Amino acid sequence: MSTAGGRLLEAAITAARSDGRPAIAAFLTSGYPSPGAFPQLLAAVSQAATIVEVGIPFSDPMADGVTIQQSSRHALECGVTLAMTLGWVEEVQPAAPVVLMSYLNPLLAYGLAPLATDARRAGVSGVIVPDLPLEECDPLAAALREREIALIQLVTPATSEARLRRLCAASGGFVYAVTITGTTGTRANITPDRRAYLDRVRAISQLPVLAGFGVRDAEQVREIMPVVDGFVVGSALIDALSKGEDPVSLLRELSSAVPPTARFA
Repeated sequence: MSTAGGRLLEAAITAARSDGRPAIAAFLTSGYPSPGAFPQLLAAVSQAATIVEVGIPFSDPMADGVTIQQSSRHALECGVTLAMTLGWVEEVQPAAPVVLMSYLNPLLAYGLAPLATDARRAGVSGVIVPDLPLEECDPLAAALREREIALIQLVTPATSEARLRRLCAASGGFVYAVTITGTTGTRANITPDRRAYLDRVRAISQLPVLAGFGVRDAEQVREIMPVVDGFVVGSALIDALSKGEDPVSLLRELSSAVPPTARFA
């Protein structure tokens, strides 16, 4: 079922495509590099990205590579919580739609109904939960749907066609197409097999498709953009922050990797 949050995400992606730009979902670990600096960082990144994906720090982020694991650990040591994150999103009111990325345990601890209510008040458009199987997502999906927030599904190269169809049908806003079998941060070269996989996802999904896990540079953007609507950049942004570099410059570089006259199918 469509939600207001899902439609906002779709519209943002469609607008980027119509402009000849890749849709970029920029991942930030909430509270990193410091709680004090995060609101300003969130505001700045939201001006350069199509979507901002805010990761909730978690003690066992099994889908994330070392870079994001370390940022999550640092944020936890600084006392960053889901409640603080929602407060920052509400305070900043980012220029781009916000998606929360969280493992399931923090959401259960917060409570699904309170989470949906508070996320809606903060202005969150969607939620991604990498360790929540499709078969177990109904309670969260229902709570979010009641508050007009999309639950975004992930697919992988190992997903069967039958399951791929179910996941695409259940997703809201966009479909997150994981490009590698492994954790975040590994460079994802677009091999013929990966291209065929992304083509299959695009053929099945009625929603935009964003590729994630391993997008780090302009060369990859040029490789991946003919077959998807955009991409998620995470570890590369966290790396830039850890080195004291400006993540907005990286986002602008990635956005300009596709010629302005390009149009995506």
